[in-house]
Amino acid sequence: MATSGRDVRSVVRRLPFTLTVVTVTLLLGVATGTLWSRLSDKALLDHVAYGLPALDAGRWWTVATGAVFAISPAQYVPVLTTSLFLVGFTELRFGTLRAMAVCVGMHLVGVLGAAGFLALASGHGWAWADATSRVLDVGFSAGALGGAAAATVTLPLPWRGRARAVLLAYALVAFLYIGALWDLEHLIAIVVGLAIGPLLAGRHIDLRPRVLSRHEYRLLAAGAFAVTAAASLLSSFAPSGGPLTVGLDDTATSPTSGVVFAVIWGVVADGLRRGRRRAWLFALGLTAALLVLVVTTGVVLAATGRPGWPVLTYTLLLSLAQLVVLVVGRRAFRNPSRRRARRTPGSLLFQGSEDDRAEAIQELRACGTVNHLAWMTTWPENRWFAPAGTGGYVAYRVHAGVAIGLCDPVAAGRDERSALLASFADSVQAEGLLPCLFSVTQEAADHAASRGWQALQVAEEAFVDLGSLEFRGKAWQDVRTALNKAAAAGVTHQMGALAELPRGIQVQVRAISEQWIGDKGLPEMGFTLGGVDEAMDPHVRVGLAVDGDGTVHGVTSWMPVPEPGGGAPRGWTLDVMRRLPGGFRHSMEFLIASACLAFREEGAALVSLSGVPLARAGAGDSAAERGGLDAFLDTLGATLEPYYGFRSLQAFKAKFSPTYAPLYLVFPEAGALPRIGVALSRAYLPEAGVRDLVSLTRGSH
Repeated sequence: MATSGRDVRSVVRRLPFTLTVVTVTLLLGVATGTLWSRLSDKALLDHVAYGLPALDAGRWWTVATGAVFAISPAQYVPVLTTSLFLVGFTELRFGTLRAMAVCVGMHLVGVLGAAGFLALASGHGWAWADATSRVLDVGFSAGALGGAAAATVTLPLPWRGRARAVLLAYALVAFLYIGALWDLEHLIAIVVGLAIGPLLAGRHIDLRPRVLSRHEYRLLAAGAFAVTAAASLLSSFAPSGGPLTVGLDDTATSPTSGVVFAVIWGVVADGLRRGRRRAWLFALGLTAALLVLVVTTGVVLAATGRPGWPVLTYTLLLSLAQLVVLVVGRRAFRNPSRRRARRTPGSLLFQGSEDDRAEAIQELRACGTVNHLAWMTTWPENRWFAPAGTGGYVAYRVHAGVAIGLCDPVAAGRDERSALLASFADSVQAEGLLPCLFSVTQEAADHAASRGWQALQVAEEAFVDLGSLEFRGKAWQDVRTALNKAAAAGVTHQMGALAELPRGIQVQVRAISEQWIGDKGLPEMGFTLGGVDEAMDPHVRVGLAVDGDGTVHGVTSWMPVPEPGGGAPRGWTLDVMRRLPGGFRHSMEFLIASACLAFREEGAALVSLSGVPLARAGAGDSAAERGGLDAFLDTLGATLEPYYGFRSLQAFKAKFSPTYAPLYLVFPEAGALPRIGVALSRAYLPEAGVRDLVSLTRGSH
C-alpha cells in the first residue's frame, strides 16, 4: 500500500494543470450555485456562456469564462470526468506547459471555429445551421478532446491508430446524428488536434498507402459496421437529428427500430472482426441492397423534388466505402463458425488425437530441439499444427480466441523452424484467432522479430552443464549438506519410469501430489507445469527419495531433451517437484543433485531446471522498463506466490549455480496483450472457477 500511495502522489505531482481545471470548476460551481441548480435557469448564463450570439453581442470574454461551468448539475459529472481523464492524459504525455497550451488552444479552436462556421452557414435556409447558431454553450470538453487527440501521437502502435480512429469516429457520428453545438466544437477540435499532434511530437506524417494485413482488413470492416450500429442507435434517440436530417419529417427512426438495427450491425461487426465467412456474405448482401435502396430513393427524390439529398449522399458514400473494404479484403473473411471448425479436420480448432500426439513425439525425437522444455509440446492437452511437407510442428492451445504456441517450432533446421512459425501465424490469423508463442528461445524471438512481431521475456530457464559439475565451494554447501544428511538418514535415490514402478510407489507419489495441491487451496496449474499424469509418460523418468521402510519422501520428474536422430537424450529437464509434508527436509536438493550425478554417468550433457513461470532471476529489471503483459505476469506471479511459490522456487534453483537463458513470449502487436493475458490465465488455471479466483485475490492481500 505504501508503494501504491507513492505512485498516486507521483502522478498527482505531474498533473497541476489538470487539477487546477477541476478545482476551479468545482469552486465556481459552489460559489455560483450551479453545482445544484441549472445554469440555464440563471441570468448568469448570458454573461459566461460562449457561442455565436455571445460573440455577436461583443461578449468576447465568454470564451474563457464558459470553460469552467456546466449547463446543469448532472453535467458536472461528465465535465469533471472529461477534464480529469482527457486533460490528465494530455498532461502526462506532453508535460504541463505543452498540455496547457494544447488544451487551451484546442478549446479556442473548437469554440471560435464552430462560431465562424455557423456565421457562414446560417441564414441560407439550412435549418440545422439556423437553429444551432442561436445556441449558447459552456464547458472545456472541446479543449480536453482536442488535447487528447493531439497527445495520441505519443502512444505506441497499434494503440495510436486505434485511439485516433475512435476519437474521430465519435466526433463524426455525434455531429452527423446528434448535431448539437458542442458536437460541432468537438469535431473541429479533434480534427485539428489529430492534425497538429505529429507536428508537436516532431514526427513526419507518412501518407504513403500500405498493404493491409488480414487482421487489419477485419478491424477496418468491423469498425465501419460498428460505426453504423452506433449511428443507428444515436439517430433513434437524438431529439432533433443532425445537420443532414433536420427538417426531414420522414427520416426519423423510432427507438425500437434503432435498437434493432444497432444490434444487427453490431453482430455483423463482431462476425467480421472474427473473419467469419457467413458474416462477410451477410454484410456484402446487406450493403449491396442498401446501395440499391439509396439509388432508388435518390431517383424518387429527384423526380418529386423532395428534400433529402444530404443524408442520401452521406449514406451512399459510407455504403460504398464499406463495400470496397469488403470486396478488396475478401480473402480475410474465410473462417467458418467456431462450432463448425471444431468438427472440421484440418482446422486449428479441431481437437488433436492420440495419433497426432504419437506423430509429434516421433517428430521431436527425430528432429531434436533447441528448446530444452520442448517435451511439454507432446502433452495430450495440446493441439499440433503440422502442415504437409514441412517435417515439423507447432504445439498450441486455444483460449479466449488466442492460439498460444508452446515453445519453439519443432523442425530439423533453423530455416525450417522460421518457416513453420510464419506458416503457423498465417494459418491462425486466417481462422480468426490471435497467434502468439510462449516460452520460446532467443532463436524464435529473432524469427518473430523478422516478421515485425514483438517479444517480452516471461521466464528464465536455469540449466546446469554436467561436464563441469562439481559440488565444491561455498556455493554448493546446501547441496553437500543434503547429500550427507540423506546418507545418514538412510534415504536413497531411485530413478526410473513411473509407469513401470510398483503400484505402491505410484500410489505414494499420487498421494504426495494430491496433498500438495490440497494445501494450495487452488486447482493444479497446467500449461507449462506438468503433474503426475505427465510423469506417467514412459519417456519421462522420475527420481524418488526413498527411506529404508519404502516411504517416498519426495519425487521429481525429468523430461528428455531429444538428440536429433532419435538417439539417447542429450539432457533432461525438471518438471514435477513434490515433497512429502513432514518428510526428509532436504528432499529436493538431494533429488536434483542425485539426478545430475546419474545423468552425467549416462553421458548426458546438461540438466535443465526448467523455466519458472512468472518469475525471473535478472536483478536489473524494473516494471517501468517492461511492457504491459510483463507487468501483468509480475502481478499474477506475486498474487500466486503464496500458493505456488514461483519466486521461492527461483531462489531454490539458484543453489545449483545454473546458467540462465531468457524465455520469451512473441506476439504480433502490443494491442494483442490484453487478450493474451486473459488466454494465459485460462491456460495456467483452466479449472479455476469464480470462487477459486476470489480466494486467490483475498489471499494476496
